[in-house]
Amino acid sequence: MSSTKLKPANIVSLDASKLTGVMPAISGANLTGVAPFTVSASDPVVTTNPSGGLGTLWMNSTSGETYILTDATAGENVWTNVGTGEGDVAPYTFQGTVSGFTAGGRTPNKNVIDKFSFTSDGNATDHGDLHTTFGYSAGQSSETHGYIAGVYQNGDTIGKFAFVSNTTGDDVGNLTVGRDAGAGQSSSTHGYTSGGNNPTSTNVIDKFTFASNANATDVGDTTIVNAFQAGQSSTTDGYVSGGWNTTPSSGQNRIDKFSFASNGNASNIGNITVTRGYMAGQSSSTHGYSSGGYNPSLQNVIDRFTFASNNNATDVGDLTGTRGHQTGTSSTTHGYLSGGSSSSDVIEKFQYAASANATDVGDVTVGRYGPAGSQY
Repeated sequence: MSSTKLKPANIVSLDASKLTGVMPAISGANLTGVAPFTVSASDPVVTTNPSGGLGTLWMNSTSGETYILTDATAGENVWTNVGTGEGDVAPYTFQGTVSGFTAGGRTPNKNVIDKFSFTSDGNATDHGDLHTTFGYSAGQSSETHGYIAGVYQNGDTIGKFAFVSNTTGDDVGNLTVGRDAGAGQSSSTHGYTSGGNNPTSTNVIDKFTFASNANATDVGDTTIVNAFQAGQSSTTDGYVSGGWNTTPSSGQNRIDKFSFASNGNASNIGNITVTRGYMAGQSSSTHGYSSGGYNPSLQNVIDRFTFASNNNATDVGDLTGTRGHQTGTSSTTHGYLSGGSSSSDVIEKFQYAASANATDVGDVTVGRYGPAGSQY
């Protein structure tokens, strides 16, 4: 009996029920509708730019975590964890989405940590205590902890507290120079304390790591000796605005900038609208803000300057009243101030999207001035 060899052109379709037995290896080159995936012993990072683009699947063969690329922006990719684990891989942002924290403060030095919501207006709640009392301190934020550095009358302590639990904070190191009234900045990996008073104004920029408990190192200088200034943070640079030089006693209007990527001195990039010190600093993703202050009387002005270019600040609104000696915190949509002169307990906020005045949204648990701010 003769047979005819079946040619590929004669195969139109093949029912799955007819496929039995051991199948030979088949190339998947012509498969469609299958999302690309990677198996790796490590997690992706924000600079992992897969050729498959949006929707690429990444499986960590070590931890079992699984991620999907949900924002394909070269160098700033977002990998969302779709397994049972926690923690997405996304570009660092200084702003918080959950809560603001007001730590320490004076009249006299205090150890209280207050927490207030970014998602709804209301009074703060007691989040626990610092390991010791702090006043006129600089605040910093990592992704998991708030930091507070420097203590009234030349203390050099660096403290740390957890955002997600209200346990007592820890002593994690020391500044290179004991001082108060410094400005705080934060990169994705380090906290910074710039300037301050000891007992006269200083220009030191200190840096300490978030990865471990360690002392700070001196990495540069601000352009002038300065204290009681506001601190701001972009993703790449730290900023210092305004301030009060204690010898001789005089207000400042400078905006200084220094790089997070390399150690070095700051440069002067512009001026705020009103010469003053004792301000609060806030940061959106695109702008730095300097709020309130004193010179020679209390101020209510909200200044804004851009991170994208070196320019002078502009006046974009007013606080609910004249205020100084307060601290600033930053959400993704609003800047916040808490505490202040005359042992104020006020929490107020202003929006980034439009030039507008601040509104009173609640109170901290203990009125005080010179606290430190962090955000989560």
